Amino acid sequence: MALEATLRGLLGQVTWLRGWSIRNFPPDLDHGFDLLVTLPLPDHRRVDLWVQCKAEPRPSQFPYSHVVSQAPLKPVLVFAAPTISPRMAEVCRESGWSWFDLAGNCRLEVPGLLQLQHTGRAPVHQTPKPIANLSTPEAGRIIRALLLPANAGQRWTQRLLAEHFGKLEHPLREPSLGLVNKVIRHLREEAFIEEMRDGGFRLCEPQRLLFVWRDAYRFDRHERRTCFTLLQGNKLRAALYRFGLQGSLAAYASFSAADFQAPHVRQPKTWLYVRRQDFSALEEMAELKTVDSGENAVVLIPDDEGVFYRCDGGSTGDHRMSCTNAVQTYVDLWHSGGRSQEAAEALLEQRLKPEWQAKGLTG
Repeated sequence: MALEATLRGLLGQVTWLRGWSIRNFPPDLDHGFDLLVTLPLPDHRRVDLWVQCKAEPRPSQFPYSHVVSQAPLKPVLVFAAPTISPRMAEVCRESGWSWFDLAGNCRLEVPGLLQLQHTGRAPVHQTPKPIANLSTPEAGRIIRALLLPANAGQRWTQRLLAEHFGKLEHPLREPSLGLVNKVIRHLREEAFIEEMRDGGFRLCEPQRLLFVWRDAYRFDRHERRTCFTLLQGNKLRAALYRFGLQGSLAAYASFSAADFQAPHVRQPKTWLYVRRQDFSALEEMAELKTVDSGENAVVLIPDDEGVFYRCDGGSTGDHRMSCTNAVQTYVDLWHSGGRSQEAAEALLEQRLKPEWQAKGLTG
């Protein structure tokens, strides 16, 4: 058994650890485990590791077994699989389980005895392809709707989610019901959503899903134009406000959106999203000139209008153009360079986490 051999190799690296043994789990203790490891303790007692092996682990199915042990020392529960994803490792850690995979990546912790941790080793087993690709613009619309704090705790069905985008003040192209099914099935298997008693579902792990989408997000798909304008401060803000009033679809983005939502990092450029068909009008109204260097404005032409999903219009009397919603601002900031990740963390701590927590969601 390959996983058993890997475990023997990991324990064998601990040169001072002696007298341990590995055998098949006794059939009379049918708890759904596969291997029983016995390790000697310094006080002449022993501790058992109960190892459960799965070919294709799913966070939504974890834990696969619920253990009730009458032993004086509770067993250390260990999960093993050919490949352990970062999400699966996180679920194991939160549940108090150790884990390892075929490549020798592991987190094995035996209180009072040892702690082994290795990560970053290339998989020696082909990782199953995810059901859904979260980096696509279509999947991004679904993720934004789930993550937006204003929607936190909302009961969804797949049909309601598919039809949601066509009912917005600024309607967006609706994802197909088939795509919604694929994305939701993937999020369910990754334990990011939970079923509700009435048959719907809701998001339960917003911060962790945000991190997964952040890492999959393709900021480089947006066309980036570097511009210069002589308008400064209030004059530029007023010009952009008038531009927004005339019906063009545009919004402050990245650092500039964060300046209104959770100011933290000062930088001199104005960041904007605008539709391709509205760029010429923006050039005229904001007196923009495209330049190769020395820019003081960055204009992003989005590859998908989903970036404008439920833009933040600010408070009455602000007299400013809308910002991207805080979720969109966060993922754009993360990929904008400079001190952008510092600004993104501030936005997460000051804005997103408090709003999720106010709706009863954590993680």
